[in-house]
Amino acid sequence: MSGSSENRYIRLEVIKGKNLRALSKRIPAGIFISISDSRRRWKSTISVLSSKKSAAWGDIVTLSSQASPAFSVEIRASYEADRMLGSGEVIGKLELSWDDLLNHRDEPFDISFPPVRDVHPSLTLKVAVVHACDDALSDSLVDCGIARDTDAGHAQFATYTTSKDLSQLNTAVEHFQLVLDQCPVSHPDRAAALTNIAWARLQGYIRNHLQDIDGITSLFREALALHPQRHCDHPLSLYNLTEALTWRHLEKSTASDICEAAQLYHELLPLCPEGTYLRRIAAVANGVDYVIDECNDLPTDASEEGICLRRVVLELCPQGHQLRLSALDNLALALISRFMQRGNIDDLDEGIRFLREALAVSLSHCRFKHQGKPDDLDEAISLHEEALRLRPVGHEYRDASLDSLGGALISRFKIHKDIDDITRAISLRREALTLSPLGHPHRDIRLNNLALALKTRHDELDVIEDLNEAIDLYRESLLLRRLDRSERHATLYNLSSALCSRFKHTQKNEDVEEVITLSQEPLAALPSLHLDRYFSYAFLMDAYLSRYEIQHNPVDLSLAVENSRLASRHPTQGFPERIIQTYSWAVAAEQHGHGSALEAYSTFFEFLDAHLATRSSTTSRREAAAAFHYARSLPADAASCAIRCDNLRHAVELVERGRGQQWSLASRLKTPVEDLESANPKLAHDYLELSKLVSNAAQGSANSTDRAVADRAATKYRKLTEQWEAAVAEIRNLQAFSRFLLPPLYADLQAAARHGPVVILIASQYSCSAIIVPTAGDPHHVTLPSIALADLKILKDRFTRAIRHASRMNPTETRTDIIVLLRIVWDEIMLPIVNVLENVLKLKHRSRIWLCPTAAFTSIPLHAAHPFQTRPDRSKDPCLEDLYICSYTPTLSALMRSRQMMKRRVTPSFVAIGQGQPGAGKGKALSAVDSELELVHKLVPATANHTTISGDAATRAGALQALEKNTWVHLACHGKQDPTQPYNSHFVMRDEHLTLLDIMDRDIPHAEFAFLSACHTAAGDEETPDEVIHLAAGLQFSGFKSVVGTLWEVDDAVAKHVVQAFYTYMFHPKEVGVMDPTKAAWALNCATHAVKKEVPLEQRMVFIHIGV
Repeated sequence: MSGSSENRYIRLEVIKGKNLRALSKRIPAGIFISISDSRRRWKSTISVLSSKKSAAWGDIVTLSSQASPAFSVEIRASYEADRMLGSGEVIGKLELSWDDLLNHRDEPFDISFPPVRDVHPSLTLKVAVVHACDDALSDSLVDCGIARDTDAGHAQFATYTTSKDLSQLNTAVEHFQLVLDQCPVSHPDRAAALTNIAWARLQGYIRNHLQDIDGITSLFREALALHPQRHCDHPLSLYNLTEALTWRHLEKSTASDICEAAQLYHELLPLCPEGTYLRRIAAVANGVDYVIDECNDLPTDASEEGICLRRVVLELCPQGHQLRLSALDNLALALISRFMQRGNIDDLDEGIRFLREALAVSLSHCRFKHQGKPDDLDEAISLHEEALRLRPVGHEYRDASLDSLGGALISRFKIHKDIDDITRAISLRREALTLSPLGHPHRDIRLNNLALALKTRHDELDVIEDLNEAIDLYRESLLLRRLDRSERHATLYNLSSALCSRFKHTQKNEDVEEVITLSQEPLAALPSLHLDRYFSYAFLMDAYLSRYEIQHNPVDLSLAVENSRLASRHPTQGFPERIIQTYSWAVAAEQHGHGSALEAYSTFFEFLDAHLATRSSTTSRREAAAAFHYARSLPADAASCAIRCDNLRHAVELVERGRGQQWSLASRLKTPVEDLESANPKLAHDYLELSKLVSNAAQGSANSTDRAVADRAATKYRKLTEQWEAAVAEIRNLQAFSRFLLPPLYADLQAAARHGPVVILIASQYSCSAIIVPTAGDPHHVTLPSIALADLKILKDRFTRAIRHASRMNPTETRTDIIVLLRIVWDEIMLPIVNVLENVLKLKHRSRIWLCPTAAFTSIPLHAAHPFQTRPDRSKDPCLEDLYICSYTPTLSALMRSRQMMKRRVTPSFVAIGQGQPGAGKGKALSAVDSELELVHKLVPATANHTTISGDAATRAGALQALEKNTWVHLACHGKQDPTQPYNSHFVMRDEHLTLLDIMDRDIPHAEFAFLSACHTAAGDEETPDEVIHLAAGLQFSGFKSVVGTLWEVDDAVAKHVVQAFYTYMFHPKEVGVMDPTKAAWALNCATHAVKKEVPLEQRMVFIHIGV
């Protein structure tokens, strides 16, 4: 073979690597491959290390036999994702000859390197002989001082980690110090130099070889400062500082260190994608869980800072986290403690809510399968152990106890990854199988469960023998399960999954072809509506997708999509299963760039809408939507996909369809039908009557607590819904009404921009951008390259902290934190949009625009964007509200409905409702409410029918009656947004709360304007941010076309300045008696400008306008 290599070249493809461990045990920013001969060197790209210690490249290099008969291949760890300092740490090195490569021509092959911590790293390569060189080894071997010293430091430190020889650590630190001395503050490699020496010293401190943990922490802190947000090395710098703080806390037990570590993890984890090694290390027991545990042990602190910390800790414990119970308890106790100190009823309400969740979590832990607290799971295992002891060898049911104990141990293994647990589980289930010989009624179950245990061990340890045995056991179990057995599809699924796993490991076609054969056989025999056809389609989708991910044959991807389409459309499955299947289809199509992604997104929204429509109450619809929490990003992702497909009109349609589904479903029963009444009066009458019956049935079902009564009400609701749907279908048969109540098309939605462009802000994991819907013509796309989804989440948290801090400041103090954040909003979000409005649409200044934010954008005060820049002539650059009159709209459809209802105006009447003295335990007194009501009374035109309700008259019933009878409303009272149950959000009245559900149940078609001088009336829902469920939106849904609401807490003492200025502009003396709700946005804009001297920044920007 060697003789044939004369004057030839080898094209070498570096495909992937496995078992990639650094001897130093340090977390790398990535892994790269270096190939060199005596004169030159080639480097691959840097690939992020996965949680399974693997990496993938797909890079290609061409080698020449004339350069050198041999060459070296190195696997190296880079500790910088951006600019590398040195050549990183060597993980493995091999010397290879041309013959070594030519023996594996045209087929992928593995090469194994010397072991690192008892595991052999390996690379998968592919070789082809070519006759021309188009990409030879390129970089000359260079040598410079700081690179040489850095590499020497890495080598000495790696050796120290295994030898524990202090002299090697000292030598490593000396090398790293030499590098740092050559990297002054302005040097681009200073952050890397700081990190290298700090990490070496930290490991020496951990082994008691070095001291000065304070100095180590300072080095990491300086490195983090040099890696700001959006720097690619920012996440790793965050992690390094958390490690130093954690170790310093272990020595000094300083609460501030562990609290800071929690804040850093709160910022770090959203930046660590699932499946990466950094995520795996940060999210384990010795990482964030240790910090959470230590924070949970801190004494109760009812200060603002203490409660803020408790909220951060709770956010670090998602549903199902083993420490969530303690986090809930601690936050609840802190809130209740603050309530006892200050008497704020909101603290008590929130504390009780967290205690209730804690109780639910505690009860769920009693069932170990829910993977709750480890102690509860250990207790469950102890009970199974005791049951097994009561069933000794020879007992009739010993096999069942063996099987159950094995299952419990598997559950614990999935949490703690203790190899002893899975080893024992397999042993127990082998014994259970031995006790279930051929002919035993449960042998098929024992075979399946032993296979499941072996597959679980394979998934963690990648032992191919386990997978092979599991497949054999699944096959035997499948043979014992008749076609009519309901459990058969589960074993078929398990076998298919195992075969797909082995196919990915071995790349042998027979495995994936067996899955395809197993799944296709039932399709030939079963009728079209048989339940098992769904599972066959689902298995085929997995098989074809697995094969595509290995072989990249476009036919396989098309077959995977087609089977996913068939599975999702199969009518034997309920909507939840079909929604899950469609979600998987959308994810696969998106990841692999298949053209069906937009169809998958549309199908998902179709099924979710149909599923929610089966729920009879507003709250049950929200609960049903929240069950698909993993798909919250789909409206924005769908729009992002359509943008990338250059289909902006469809992007607008998708984001509209995916957002605000709760309002869309509820509004179907309140749709104006004037045009239908003209075309077909009888059909319009039947439709309206059925709509009333369905609405009444929904309320009856929601109000019942008796299970039997609720079931009967639900049955009645379903039958009425079927009649209502039949009436809608008949209406759609009319020529002019073919799209009655169907998702609107872009041509319909553009009506929302009749009086000014609508700016839809899309926050997707794939990109953040904006779509401007103009008054006429196609939409315009605005890229936002400087902002990402993770940035928006951080920006939201920073705004929350800044607003909270500002509330404790003197009104005359400069709000520096808020100014910095509003400048970011201007520079990175609104300025690119303004450029299009000014330069492309030629929109005149002081024109109206509407903002329609999605996902994370809903938490950002976009209207307040401000450059805070002074020009050379000392004039100030205009902010967004200097340029345009800004309003918000939850959806385009909501704005269209409000405009449509403006056609039916009646003589205006005005009511001011104020409650400054709520009932006992409902919050502090609001001393400025009465004076605010007097002020409003003076400013409202005398021609309006004006009434005031306050004090004992301002009850829930009194307020509801006033809302129904008046067209204009001013509300001054406590407002409470419930972030987890938004329909319970309420205004505080004298007796009972006036809830969002109370308001939604009212149909007030003649209502025009509402000013909500209360806290949190336009703050959204944490669980479903794209639903925009808040008090202001509820009033708009009920009929109010124009609403002024608030984003956070309002200071009633200063709010009256805004109120006075607003109504002064709203009712201008030159326009006597004119009450025009469409002026509200302009009046609010003018008012907030007019009160700059009296009202601090955060209390001006708190007010927003929604609607026409």
